[in-house]
Amino acid sequence: MSTAADTATNPTADRTGARTEEAADVITGARERIDALDDRIIGLVQERMAISAVIQEARIASGGRRVNLSREMDVLGHYRDALGKPGTSLAMTLLELCRGRI
Repeated sequence: MSTAADTATNPTADRTGARTEEAADVITGARERIDALDDRIIGLVQERMAISAVIQEARIASGGRRVNLSREMDVLGHYRDALGKPGTSLAMTLLELCRGRI
């Protein structure tokens, strides 16, 4: 945790939690990369939502159900295999965003 003295001698300490200017520079650069990745991830999720809507519309128009549970299980398994247990939670969130609550 930064102290008042740290902040006075290192103004970036309050923004990064770093105790040296070098560490603050590393953290700032890494956070910029994370922010750029987050923007890309959000864009990909929005693209996935749009594609999912097309699939749902086609399925419903053909007399099918809005959701294909076996496909959703495949998606859950794929994320779990790639990312472990937290991947399942991430996949559930993506599925909810893309199809809404069932």
